[in-house]
Amino acid sequence: MKLRVLFVTQEITPFVPETEMSLVGRYLPQGIQERDCEIRTFMPKFGSINERRNQLHEVIRLSGMNLVIDDTDHPLVIKVASIQPARMQVYFIDNEDFFSRKFALTEKGKEFKDNDERAIFYSRGVVETVKKLGWAPDIIHCHGWFTSLIPYYMRKVFNNEPLFDNGFKIIYSVYNDKFQKQLNNNLPTKLMENGVTSEDVSLINTPSWENLMKFAFEYSDGIIIGTESLDANLENYLKEFEKPMLRFQNPENYIDKYADFYNKLFKNKI
Repeated sequence: MKLRVLFVTQEITPFVPETEMSLVGRYLPQGIQERDCEIRTFMPKFGSINERRNQLHEVIRLSGMNLVIDDTDHPLVIKVASIQPARMQVYFIDNEDFFSRKFALTEKGKEFKDNDERAIFYSRGVVETVKKLGWAPDIIHCHGWFTSLIPYYMRKVFNNEPLFDNGFKIIYSVYNDKFQKQLNNNLPTKLMENGVTSEDVSLINTPSWENLMKFAFEYSDGIIIGTESLDANLENYLKEFEKPMLRFQNPENYIDKYADFYNKLFKNKI
């Protein structure tokens, strides 16, 4: 049986400009697919993405669900586009309230005040869509701070879902994508559901970028350092970290190294 790898990221080129993360978001799934794996790839449908130019279209059978965040309903819309040279589809999580604005995470250098709820909506939207697809991943690989709640959701909220009982592993790739102003202080409360306790979310009682990274690490099975210039405080924290870790890799051979890391964690040959 083919290894199934779910990629969840906040950036994929050509839908957004080229960055360290968006290039990995574009070429890593292709490279893993070419190693005879099944993949699914998700990113947010930021308002800066031109739907006509990129030929996005709504997937009606996957849309239509409402996600409740802090007692407010938010319709979940799923769109899809193809990257033809890679023979690869990308699923987009969309919602008019959260993703219609023309900027991704900041406007004129200031973070959006609702970035906490946008990240919650994105994370839950990805998991709910994977459930609708009936597609159980073996590896879930998250990229960037906007995906940092996925490990928590998979381990604490959706942990009893029959679809996810295959012993999947979560990998979190950390980048130099630090935000300056911490997220809304009520973030831990907004994450409390399905028997979650305050202790489960205590790492982000102060929801700074650094604490959010530690929160993602806590619920992941392996860590990849996706950038050469990681925040110094986090670098020191990771020196004491005991989970499997892959240091920054050369752009020329990182796909091979990542594939080896997947094998090490899931013990399945790519």
